[in-house]
Amino acid sequence: MNRDTIIGFVLIALVLIGFSWYNSPSKEDLELARIQDSIAAVQQENAKKAQEAAAKQKQEEKDTAKVDSTALFYGALNGTSQQVVLKNGKLELTLDTKGGVIKKAKIMDFKDLNDEKDLTLFDGDDQNLNFMLTGKQDNIVTADLYFTPTEQTDSTVTMTASAGNGGQVILKYNLGKDYMLAFSLQAKGLANAFAPSYKEMEIEWTDHCRQHEKGFSFENRYTGIFYKEVKGDTDNLSESSDENETIEEELDWVAFRNQFFSIALISKDNFAKNANLISTLDLKGTGYLKQFDTKLKTAFDPTGAKPSEFEMYIGPNNFRLIQKVEQQSQFGKDLDLEQLVNLGWWLFRLINRWFTLYVFDWLASFGFSMGIVLILITILLKVITYPMVKKSYMSSAKMRVLKPKLEEATKQYDKPEDQMKKQQEMMSLYSKYGVSPMGGCLPMLIQMPIWIAMFWFVPNAIQLRGQSFLWMDDLSTYDPIIEWTNNIWGIGDHLSLTCILFCAAQLIYTWISMRQQKDQMIGAQAEQMKVMQWMMYIMPLMFFFIFNDYSSGLNFYYFISLFFSAAIMWTLRKTTDDAKLLAILEAKYQENKNNPKKQSGLAARLEAMQKQQEELKRQRQNGFRK
Repeated sequence: MNRDTIIGFVLIALVLIGFSWYNSPSKEDLELARIQDSIAAVQQENAKKAQEAAAKQKQEEKDTAKVDSTALFYGALNGTSQQVVLKNGKLELTLDTKGGVIKKAKIMDFKDLNDEKDLTLFDGDDQNLNFMLTGKQDNIVTADLYFTPTEQTDSTVTMTASAGNGGQVILKYNLGKDYMLAFSLQAKGLANAFAPSYKEMEIEWTDHCRQHEKGFSFENRYTGIFYKEVKGDTDNLSESSDENETIEEELDWVAFRNQFFSIALISKDNFAKNANLISTLDLKGTGYLKQFDTKLKTAFDPTGAKPSEFEMYIGPNNFRLIQKVEQQSQFGKDLDLEQLVNLGWWLFRLINRWFTLYVFDWLASFGFSMGIVLILITILLKVITYPMVKKSYMSSAKMRVLKPKLEEATKQYDKPEDQMKKQQEMMSLYSKYGVSPMGGCLPMLIQMPIWIAMFWFVPNAIQLRGQSFLWMDDLSTYDPIIEWTNNIWGIGDHLSLTCILFCAAQLIYTWISMRQQKDQMIGAQAEQMKVMQWMMYIMPLMFFFIFNDYSSGLNFYYFISLFFSAAIMWTLRKTTDDAKLLAILEAKYQENKNNPKKQSGLAARLEAMQKQQEELKRQRQNGFRK
């Protein structure tokens, strides 16, 4: 491994550290979290009082409406809450006749934090969907109305709230075979209740996002509000801080996404411009990650001729599954819902989308455990990158066997002012022997996107969720060997075994690399390498603070990857005959000597710089003589 290879590794480390820093809370966020912790009791008390005041005011308004027997929906303001269940083999939705919307969503065959067989995505007041229609005299708020269920089957139901004039507000639901729910809202016989110009209804959609995974901080990092612009791309609010954003463009959908599950609300007629989206962080230990609040508008036909149509995806963040379910949409839009699966930034997303996913699916199709799949992916990537790794190593080996010749040829250039000449002489000799010092850098740079792509892919692969391997109970979260109650800055509340193994492997690999590096460094280069050695030795420590909270699957992948890298390096070193390699280089030297070629590349640039330096020196000397 030469200096350029080490530079490649340093670049990989810096990019990974940069990504982790970008996704981690800023100083301001950490200070905000500290303040929130210190005044949590006051905030909760104030919130409770505000909630009680709002509830009291709302109840007073309801009581007033109930007393006012002339209210349009006076009869629907009173009733008994009943539950209606829609289900298929994958999803179970519980609707409440009070408000006529979903109050509980259960995803089948995905274990929850308590190891229950099915996962409850939300329940009770965790999530609310409220449609508000502005009338000439009375406003219609579906959350206040009691609906009557009819035409009920396992997958369909019609909810109807009746007005005093015979009009109706109708909500129709149809649960598909997978994770897509279609529903509509329609007003019949209420045309006179609205102004002629009234064409849009308001929607309030909120969600108190539950914690579903063991690692609060890690899951929170991948939890946020996402949306798709009709004439644009998918975007999201900050996942690491509070944010209140008004979107100026029309939207196809808005989604509440956590690490492995999403709820996406899709409008056939789009959500109007200036949708307001709010994401608020929750405190660790509350059982919740964030509070999501949205205020949306979409088309509404007061004549009742055309219903307002919606679809809702409620399910896992599985790329292939979402692609399949999206095809069931009846709206004819390119929804691009698979963007809910975080595959990284554009270059790394391309690698994961068109390579990693196919390889992962292919290996998983053989029925291997997910741990074996990660090992096989590692081996496959090592096989693919082996030619580049070998090229990098051979470049290093050539410089190693030429070290005595280089030391002999450059021993007269020991003064600091002679370093340019020394470098030029070294590059000249490398060129004569057909050696490219930069030959080890490009292969490492080519490998770097693959390393980073896996950094994004593994933590977001729902296939790893709940899958055990060796000592790891769940490859999608950390594997603690010890845990404690209070957070320690930079570490958290646990020590992850796979993170320790990964960092230890990185330290050992660095030590091996540094030992080999000494065999090819000359003069000042050896002094420069001392600084780089410290950087390389500090890097595993930095990785520990970054990756201790990451999934055991990712740490295990990097641990195995380093193991195979060390094995490949050891094998190449054992199978390289230095004497034979030197003989080949000597033959190349004689060939170039008999057929001299003009220098090019770095050697030519160094020679040009040396000539310029000598010319400037000569001009200065002539000037002094005058």
